[in-house]
Amino acid sequence: MIDISESVMQFLLALIVVGPLAGAAAALLPAPPGLKGKSPDQAVLRHGVTVTGVILLAALVLALGFDHDHPSKMQATTDISWIRALDVRIHLGVDGISLPLLVLTALLTFLCALYSYFKMPAGPSPKAFVALLLVLESGTLATFAVLDLVLFFLAFEMVLIPMYFLIARWGGEGRQAAAWKFILYTLLGSVVMLLGLLLIGVKAGTFDMVALATDNGRGLTTSVQVIAVLAIGLGLAVKTPMWPLHSWLPDAHTAAPTVGSVLLAGVLLKMGTYGFVRIVLPITPDGMATFAPYLAAFAVAGIIYGSLACLALAKPGNKGDLKRLIAYSSVGHMGFVLLGIATMTPTGVNGALFANIAHGLITGLLFFLVGAVKDRYGTADLDTLAGVTGAALYGRAPRLGALLAFASVASLGLPGLAGFWGEMLALFGAFAPAEGLSRPAFLTFMAIGAFGTLLTAAYLLVVVRRVCMGGPRPAGETAIADVQGYEFAAWTPLVVLTVLAGLWPAVLLGLTDPAVQKLLAGGTQ
Repeated sequence: MIDISESVMQFLLALIVVGPLAGAAAALLPAPPGLKGKSPDQAVLRHGVTVTGVILLAALVLALGFDHDHPSKMQATTDISWIRALDVRIHLGVDGISLPLLVLTALLTFLCALYSYFKMPAGPSPKAFVALLLVLESGTLATFAVLDLVLFFLAFEMVLIPMYFLIARWGGEGRQAAAWKFILYTLLGSVVMLLGLLLIGVKAGTFDMVALATDNGRGLTTSVQVIAVLAIGLGLAVKTPMWPLHSWLPDAHTAAPTVGSVLLAGVLLKMGTYGFVRIVLPITPDGMATFAPYLAAFAVAGIIYGSLACLALAKPGNKGDLKRLIAYSSVGHMGFVLLGIATMTPTGVNGALFANIAHGLITGLLFFLVGAVKDRYGTADLDTLAGVTGAALYGRAPRLGALLAFASVASLGLPGLAGFWGEMLALFGAFAPAEGLSRPAFLTFMAIGAFGTLLTAAYLLVVVRRVCMGGPRPAGETAIADVQGYEFAAWTPLVVLTVLAGLWPAVLLGLTDPAVQKLLAGGTQ
């Protein structure tokens, strides 16, 4: 921790939110002659790396200046009146819940920009690609930093257009249909969510999320809370995605370019679960208690469904796409996040927040790796990759094979790696749910979720066996490239953080736990 004044912290948070937008506008301008390098395309891609690098640096300085002794306190706050008639304010702030998500978003976007500099996906102008990437970053960062319900909705919706175009213009086969499915599902969910947010604001007389969380639902009747949770929860569940509202996700991931899949899995899905923790749990606790058992039931259904779908895709002869398999695995992993939230306990919610970060690191790495395999072999079809001699990455590209195996065992929750702690704490939370929730029901959910971890291990080990193992390379076969320098640079931070979070979980839990305790207590601590 370093001593930074509050005014500098406010500036850093504002820069993190607004900086990418300014960078996006600059990306569309002609490059100055001295900065073009070999070509204007190279210049704009370098611009994307520079802007995202500056935002990552600002996020790291913000994290270093954060008062880690008081992580439950909103810090770097800015509160300016915007629409006086509706009492909508430009209210920004960061606490122990939002800080890790801000850093994760800044990191993944920078790594995607760096990767794209060397491996630009085929498609239209790089100018548009970089601009969309930066708008997407700004919207995501704003979602985790704003403290006004109306601003939250605007930031939540801001990411839809750039992600739609990233899929539709730079994606692969079936990209148009996948992009339309993505935007229709999320827009329909968001319309319902907006009604719930407006209901809370009108009935409580304020859209300020801090004031509403401190009130802890005391200014809202139970019936209003139930309606609000149903409306807001539906919009958040689509983005998470919760089974059975998940069907847009596999298509979007399969069609998206590599960096689109990384950001979709690593960052955008977290916006939904963050909304549950930041809005639904503290502002409408009675309504949440009503729906918690149903949310938990859908969560464990998603865990089992996602795992069975992955097992089916991994089975020989089923023509399973590896990107589609990882997408379905996200349905299962996010099920653990929702289960932890549904317990309404500090243990479960902390587990959900930890699993959020772990999923972003591990699944982001998995999509990078699968994209690299597809680039080398021209396909992500498992049956093709595991053909006569197989992709046999251990023999053909040992570093790539080792990284894929590492990411797979991290994803299945191997102790000592980041994937373990979140799922374990979510299950512990289900073992002793909040007062008023049915313990027998949550014990059943815990047992089903634990069984899901076995299914997860089964399909990921099948994937490793089929892709990494195989016969020797026949004489005369063209060798494939192992991990390149730019790939090593983009992937190493994710590997290191996955190990660090697994071996030293107290760093993340020390940030989230006091903030979670305060949220669940209604800000009375």
